[in-house]
Amino acid sequence: MVYFLVGVAGTFGAILRYLIGVSLLTNSLFPYATLSINLIGSFLLTWLTTRLLKKTSWPSHITTAIGTGFVGSFTTFSTLSVETVKLFQNGAILLGLLYVFVSIVGGLLMSRLGFNIVGEEVQKS
Repeated sequence: MVYFLVGVAGTFGAILRYLIGVSLLTNSLFPYATLSINLIGSFLLTWLTTRLLKKTSWPSHITTAIGTGFVGSFTTFSTLSVETVKLFQNGAILLGLLYVFVSIVGGLLMSRLGFNIVGEEVQKS
């Protein structure tokens, strides 16, 4: 059952990633779409999974479907890697390094924000 739910949730995460990617397509060398998706995903994974675990009594297979399925297919490390290599190949070394730095540090900060928001919600209730 959990495999099915992860697959279904993953389908929706992948579709949403594609739609956001298409809507944020720019002629820029910098991959804004993937960066935005990965930063949003870092926040969502933390916020949704900790909120679902702390504030609801949902079964673990639902949390797994949301975290691994939906958010896991929404975000993409492989695209980050390919886009970074492309930036390097195009001679945009500093832009590639900036992309990796903002992706990692920004992802950590967005995850922290997700934890902070959940912590505030728990304290209020």
